[in-house]
Amino acid sequence: MTGKRSTLPMLFSVSRPLSWVNTAYPFGVAYALVTGEVSWTLILGTLFFLIPYNLAMYGINDVFDYESDLVNPRKGGVEGAVAPPDNHRAILIASAVTTIPFLVYLVAVGNLSANLVLAFSVFAVIAYSAKGLRFKEIPFVDSATSAVHFVSPMVYALVLADARADVHWSAQLVAVCAAFFCWSMASQAFGAVQDVVADRAGGLRSIATQTSAAFTTRFSVAMYVLSAVLLLLSLPSARIIAILLVPYIANIAPYWNVAERNAESANRAWRRFLWLNYVTGALISMYIIALQVF
Repeated sequence: MTGKRSTLPMLFSVSRPLSWVNTAYPFGVAYALVTGEVSWTLILGTLFFLIPYNLAMYGINDVFDYESDLVNPRKGGVEGAVAPPDNHRAILIASAVTTIPFLVYLVAVGNLSANLVLAFSVFAVIAYSAKGLRFKEIPFVDSATSAVHFVSPMVYALVLADARADVHWSAQLVAVCAAFFCWSMASQAFGAVQDVVADRAGGLRSIATQTSAAFTTRFSVAMYVLSAVLLLLSLPSARIIAILLVPYIANIAPYWNVAERNAESANRAWRRFLWLNYVTGALISMYIIALQVF
């Protein structure tokens, strides 16, 4: 696949629209709950984490993972584009052009603490895939960096909103953030299980290639369980959310002893995971609305 594709459709595909909500939702909900207002910061911050952030995160990944993506059977659709080399320059330019204006605004309205969190979040996006850093090829660091991608928008929202409304950083609130971090590590790690054969063929390292498909699945289960435990120890209003971790555990548990030669079969669970996120997000949204109303 070497021919140049039409730019806008290609950028849309590269940004993984199915996953946009996974980063915009944590920022938008956290900021709105703390400030209790609809502001330009809420709107622009949510828009930034909805599209430009994902274009940069997945676009940089697709540019530097091109060779391995060619031999990965699940790439080329909603689970990841295969962008021809002729498009790579356009992807990197678009990633910069779409993110910089938002970053300028967010830095201008944020304090030092908020700007440091934002800088760390952007660094994690770049460091995960970019040549010379490639955190995604360091076992366990790959899962932790990926978790930063999804947890940092929420943490950033809380720190940014703290300038307008006092955020009490209690141990329980920290436990909520830690639970989300463990959930994200579990999800990234299991995602690596289905790619273990393709990653080996493409010369990529990951938590799954450096340990085993079965070990990685067990690690994912452990992280989901730890996430549930942390939620049970967190804010009273968040404890009931621990129940929503059960379907995630049930979804991947059948792969507890998966052999590497059969690891691609885990894609079925990964596809269920993608839609499970939407169901979970909807249930959490209804729960949050109920808390505000009643």
